[in-house]
Amino acid sequence: MYKILQKYFGYTSFFPLQEEIIKEALGQKDVFVLMPTGGGKSLCYQLPALLFNGLTVVISPLIALMKDQVDGLLADGIPATFINSSLSYDEVEARRRSLSNNETKILYIAPERLVMPEFLAFLQGLRVCLIAVDESHCISEWGHDFRPEYRQLKLLKERFPKVPVMALTATATPVVQEDIITQLKLSDCKVFKASFNRKNLYYQIKPKENSYHQILQYLEGRKKDSGIIYCQSRKTVESLAASLQSAGYRALPYHAGLTAEARTENQERFIREDVEIIVATIAFGMGIDKPNVRYVIHYDLPKSIEGYYQETGRAGRDGLKSDCILFFSYGDKMKIEYFIEQMEDENNRQVAYKQLRELVGYCEGNVCRRKLLLAYFGEIFDEPNCGSCDVCLEPKERFDGTIAAQKILSCVYRVGERFGMNYVVDVLLGSKNQKVMQNQHNTIKTYGIGKEYSKSQWQAFVRELIQLGYLKLDGDKYPVVKLNEKSRGVLLRNEKVLLTKPEEAPHIFKAEVFRDDYNRALFEQLRVLRKTIADREGVPPYVIFHDTSLKEMSTHYPRNVSDLLMISGMGERKLRRYGDAFLHEIVNYCKQHNIKPKPRLHKRPESLIKQPKSSTVQMTLELYKQRLPMHEIAKRRGLALSTIASHLEKLMLDGEDISVDSMVDPEKQQHIKQTLKELGMQAMSPVKEKLGDGYSYEEIRLVRAKMMCEGE
Repeated sequence: MYKILQKYFGYTSFFPLQEEIIKEALGQKDVFVLMPTGGGKSLCYQLPALLFNGLTVVISPLIALMKDQVDGLLADGIPATFINSSLSYDEVEARRRSLSNNETKILYIAPERLVMPEFLAFLQGLRVCLIAVDESHCISEWGHDFRPEYRQLKLLKERFPKVPVMALTATATPVVQEDIITQLKLSDCKVFKASFNRKNLYYQIKPKENSYHQILQYLEGRKKDSGIIYCQSRKTVESLAASLQSAGYRALPYHAGLTAEARTENQERFIREDVEIIVATIAFGMGIDKPNVRYVIHYDLPKSIEGYYQETGRAGRDGLKSDCILFFSYGDKMKIEYFIEQMEDENNRQVAYKQLRELVGYCEGNVCRRKLLLAYFGEIFDEPNCGSCDVCLEPKERFDGTIAAQKILSCVYRVGERFGMNYVVDVLLGSKNQKVMQNQHNTIKTYGIGKEYSKSQWQAFVRELIQLGYLKLDGDKYPVVKLNEKSRGVLLRNEKVLLTKPEEAPHIFKAEVFRDDYNRALFEQLRVLRKTIADREGVPPYVIFHDTSLKEMSTHYPRNVSDLLMISGMGERKLRRYGDAFLHEIVNYCKQHNIKPKPRLHKRPESLIKQPKSSTVQMTLELYKQRLPMHEIAKRRGLALSTIASHLEKLMLDGEDISVDSMVDPEKQQHIKQTLKELGMQAMSPVKEKLGDGYSYEEIRLVRAKMMCEGE
């Protein structure tokens, strides 16, 4: 497992739970995986796929997501493919032939294709070792993103009774978890739940006042960062995208009103970093695997905490610090209530009101955002300060609010626990509105005793008392405020209550700016190089390397292959394909700026840098140590000269002491080096063509390996 992890994915350790999940899958067991976005779900089925002697089938809901995943796997040297409606008949047939010949390890398909009788029969004829159902919450009617076609996946266990099924999702409440397991008929299923805590995300709620100006303030100094801005309506998406473009930002709209071609093009341009900002409705994002989204802004109120968590989860998938900002207004709340009223099904209406109330409670709260979010998913967060939300980083001043609390609780009692928050506040302020007068609540003791605070301040106190558990809400559309045991302690036993000191003026917009210790100028140069290579290969830049890898390079300044091997995400294939180009950029930058490499604090285990060699490569090494020339080694082993050269190349890159001088004339080496520098080190054919017949591919291969090892 560790050898595969290092060789293909470029890592030396697993994220929490990954190793246990992979072992369970390798033991042919059904597994349910609940892991937040960025937690490493994909590796849970991609790594075992390389250890199984057959095919892993991944069911995925979106075409864009399939292509992204396959591009990434191919870049890592893993034989993967997808079959979907974007392919021609001939392309589908070619991929089916490859599957029949056992040349592919991982196949991505949509649920609709899986259940086609002809395709199902084709799959049953292959050696399927594992089935992974990604975004499995789509199977549940209780989930936030139900898709009817996912319901048909219950046939998996009927048609592939001996094949283990792995269900994966990033968001699922306990009810949804149970439903997924039942619908997929997972037997004796082990459930793995990773923490929902995304430590790298900073959560902030801002009052929605002049929000466009606040966004411009925030974006200043972040022009090169990728971000998503979510809006509720298509109209807002279009106008906000146009305004940002006018202000000099590279922004594009995305919503269901655009043609499918326009949506695909805008999404592709965002993924390929031709633009930095996507302004979108919630139609956007599920198919996005882009790891370096540095901020997600909710310009309008989302509909539920679950949806909000899923959408904010698109930020910082690479584990680097990212911002999640939500603009909150009661106007947005009323808009959502209007849409809820249009629902025909009473049960759906009740659920929608409950979801909205939970979200509004989250926005209004003066309790740690992280604590409230995690509590929604049944996870307890005990830290007194999360250190990464506005409530914890900018704590508001508290005061002894016992008297204010007693006035509120007493008023709730005297109006008979039959009214909502706004009515209670009206009574405290001595309002002469018709309802208060009709109910004769202008005659009770608490009428007009709250004139020391404004209406908005009293409302904030009531919300905080609900958050702190001194009051409870009962009902959906028009919830009634009621007392509980905790409130009686304040009324009858004079227990002290601390409340947040009220403020009238809104905060000046401020988002946490995270500082990382890396060379920004070099990072930008490496980003340009990455984009150039990505455009040439027709893949998104993050398929080449994640920002995390570039930031490590910009921190430690690797100078040779063994240094590069210590960079996270640097697998063997990526080292061979891109290592020299990145080393060249880094070494040149360091020479120009007189920078010395920084030693790493945590070295990769030596056993993982030098992987155990296959027996055939080991035999070549033994003969080399006997000082035999390359052609003699090939003769004794009965192998082609090119095969021996590739063995020696691998040994050099693994850190073995192989002398190229004994095999290639030094003068020839100089000519080969010069040509490689001129034409690039990816493809050898143009280099051989330019050098002519006096040079062999084997010589070019060995000199190239030497250059990579020396960081030239």
